[in-house]
Amino acid sequence: MKRLLLAATFIAAGLAPVAARADSPQHLVDSSTLALESMMDAPEGTQAAQVLRKARAVVVCPDIFRAGFFVGGEGGDCVMVARAAGGSWSDPAFYTVGSGSFGFQIGVQSAQVIMFIMTQGGLNALLDSQVKLGADAGLTVATLGAGANASMSTAYNADILTISKSQGLYGGVSVSGSVFGQDSDAEEAYYGAPLDARTIVIGMQGHNEGANPLRAELTRFGG
Repeated sequence: MKRLLLAATFIAAGLAPVAARADSPQHLVDSSTLALESMMDAPEGTQAAQVLRKARAVVVCPDIFRAGFFVGGEGGDCVMVARAAGGSWSDPAFYTVGSGSFGFQIGVQSAQVIMFIMTQGGLNALLDSQVKLGADAGLTVATLGAGANASMSTAYNADILTISKSQGLYGGVSVSGSVFGQDSDAEEAYYGAPLDARTIVIGMQGHNEGANPLRAELTRFGG
């Protein structure tokens, strides 16, 4: 109910809805770790793992939800982790994503979404305080379909490549047109200092041992 009311408030104000905050930043990190493992460890995740090995950064959104009834909107909380020197991964920066429509399939109310950031331009755009994904930001956003033999050249030429899983099935939830913004409150709560996303994932200045399982899973799948 809290999510629906929050989405309705943003729709009424003409703004992109965002998700109700998770119980804590650590809860979001833990949920992201489980979502990553679930999506990448399945047979359908083999191709995604190939893409991950080439990605500059990855965004994991463990629960993109749809709010319905008289108003519509979708949103969720996400973490971003960037590739560091030597093949390791940074600690996470925190984001919210919201949209009037993510292109959910009929009957789907929530989905796990992973965004692979393939180019430096895509990473720079997401490190801004807020960006609208897609052509408006000069970004190419492609979708890796369920079990499809998607062209790797298409994947590597896109700025952002997405894969999603809902109700146990892989599908193509589109994130184009959604608003992606930093959650500075969550970052300060998690690291105990007012660090921004660029400082965390590029400067590698933030560290919380609670993120080690997420970083380990990324290393396992993405090198």
